[in-house]
Amino acid sequence: MRILLWIGLAVFFLSCEKDINLKLDPSENKLVVDATIENGKPPLVFLSNSIDYFSKISPAVLSSSFVHNASITISDGIKEVKLVEDTIVNTAGAQLFYYTTPKNVLFLGQIKSTYSLKIQVGNNLYTSTTTIPEITRKVDSMWWEKLPLSDDPKACRVMITATDKPGLGDYIRYFTKVNSSPFLPGFTSVFDDNIIDGKSYTIPLDKGFDKNAIFVDSLAYYKRGDTVTFKLSQIDKNTYEFWRTYEFSYQSIGNPFSSPVKIQSNISNNGLGYFGGYASQYRTLIIPKL
Repeated sequence: MRILLWIGLAVFFLSCEKDINLKLDPSENKLVVDATIENGKPPLVFLSNSIDYFSKISPAVLSSSFVHNASITISDGIKEVKLVEDTIVNTAGAQLFYYTTPKNVLFLGQIKSTYSLKIQVGNNLYTSTTTIPEITRKVDSMWWEKLPLSDDPKACRVMITATDKPGLGDYIRYFTKVNSSPFLPGFTSVFDDNIIDGKSYTIPLDKGFDKNAIFVDSLAYYKRGDTVTFKLSQIDKNTYEFWRTYEFSYQSIGNPFSSPVKIQSNISNNGLGYFGGYASQYRTLIIPKL
């Protein structure tokens, strides 16, 4: 009966199809901010201009979207530092531009500290604040198991046991690094403590996923011989809300029944993106070869 219902709905919608051609105005250019500061590390700020929805993405288009010659300062309430522009080449060979502290200036993130960011681009000023919170989630143990129901003898999953400190309002984001690959966030990478407040729990550690890659099954699990590094980061509520809404939006792409969502930015002046603080801890597991 349910199958007939879906077939009937499909026929109905197909019979009502009509070609509609809409001419949409180009979207307004906005500043996109990807700014972070982590305990023991200097701030990193990537600036780019938003790209029109209907633009064809290419390395040249992405390269031209970077914003140069911005005036950026960061402050912890005591010391203020002006950031300088620098560049790196990523694993794909593309040149990326970012802003960080000058080489002769020591300004590293500290746990339980609040930071203010000011970005001047032309006549436009953008501001944001974030906090590197206290670490309240403790990783008790980490181990590997053979992947259940898998025909691949090399397929593994990684398990962790963790404990949350009593008291609601703790937020985390996690990443995994496999061998020499970069740290990648999980498909769903952010969580609150509404259910596990003050409790110990055991869960599988899903492998981090590059959301720009085409998903295949082999990307979902670990393999014998892998060295897995787990990065668990405590974050503040604004950082959590940005990534929660971003990932919900990403996971809703192509789903006609999903609800629209506005990604929650903490950048002023209608800027896009976020400025986030991370209180990070690391654990490494070597999965033995066969």
